[in-house]
Amino acid sequence: MGTITTRKRKNGSTAYTAQIRIMKKGATVYQESQTFDRKAGAQAWIKKRESDLAAPGAIEKANRNGVVVKEMIDRYLKEYEKLQPLGKTKRATLRAISETWLGQVEDKNISSQVIVEYAMRRMGEDGVQAQTVGNDLSHLGAVLSVARPAWGFDIDPMAMPDARRVLKKMGAVTRSKERSRRPSKDELDKLLGYFCSMRDRRRQEIDMVRAVGFALFSTRRQEEITRIRWDAMDEGKQLVLITDMKNPGQKHGNNVWCHVPDPAWSILQSMPRISDYVFPYNARSISASFTRACLFLEIDDLHFHDLRHDGVSRLFEMGWDIPRVASVSGHRDWNSLRRYTHLRGNGDPYKNWPWLERIVSGPVIEAKKRLRRLP
Repeated sequence: MGTITTRKRKNGSTAYTAQIRIMKKGATVYQESQTFDRKAGAQAWIKKRESDLAAPGAIEKANRNGVVVKEMIDRYLKEYEKLQPLGKTKRATLRAISETWLGQVEDKNISSQVIVEYAMRRMGEDGVQAQTVGNDLSHLGAVLSVARPAWGFDIDPMAMPDARRVLKKMGAVTRSKERSRRPSKDELDKLLGYFCSMRDRRRQEIDMVRAVGFALFSTRRQEEITRIRWDAMDEGKQLVLITDMKNPGQKHGNNVWCHVPDPAWSILQSMPRISDYVFPYNARSISASFTRACLFLEIDDLHFHDLRHDGVSRLFEMGWDIPRVASVSGHRDWNSLRRYTHLRGNGDPYKNWPWLERIVSGPVIEAKKRLRRLP
């Protein structure tokens, strides 16, 4: 049976402390207390808690030591890495969350209010954008969705959905902004001229001329380019197997055969067969080289990934339909493909483009004793 005691606070107000103590065979097996400003609140709490604790196994559950968010994240990273390797962004985000105050919150105390508070403090104190908060909650939600049914942790299954619903109404959670940036022909002239100059002066270990040209016409991401193998092609149909293609629901093990358009195929075939891989480079090195070139040439806000945007948009400008474009890009649905489509007009913008022949027939980078590959 619960009891209520009253006491005066220093400010003169009255506090009502509700306490529940459960005895078995003369010994206390569970006790809990909470303080309220009103006696009615204390009475209602006692009634609810006594009802909750009367359920089978409720006392054992209440007595167990809680597990904090940091422990959940550590277990998730350890166990799920064996089943499906996580992306570096998701891993880094979860590590960062585990080091915040939220990482010390126990499972039973994870509520929509706590999650909303974390999101608002991220935006207020840390100054992050709403889409960053959205990514944080998406990755944390993946952990919580596993922790309750798989590990039996005491987590309210509605905590995250309720929090996201509130934050969305407040504008504190949004999707990442869609980029519409495409390189101009003038920018490509500068970039390819720069990379040709670096190649001719033997200042480059990566054939960036061909890497840029292939990305432009194949619509491939930099990581995908470096994973293409000579023995994973169908030369008759101009197909290549793209392994671990990025997808919201699946990344690792998502292997897709993609069509390679004629210009990209000619660039691919011009690469020397000095490795199992067509482009035997580190994807991060390609990105770093591209970024350095843009800084040197004062080309503003252009990313290597924007070449993929340009490639997809070009195919639509040429009059290709959705299934045909998707056979090149690897997209599964129109909604995803639409994000990469930013049209400038009709027709092939690279028809009779002099750079294509220069890319294909140009000298190749001499093989090094140790080619740079993904770690």
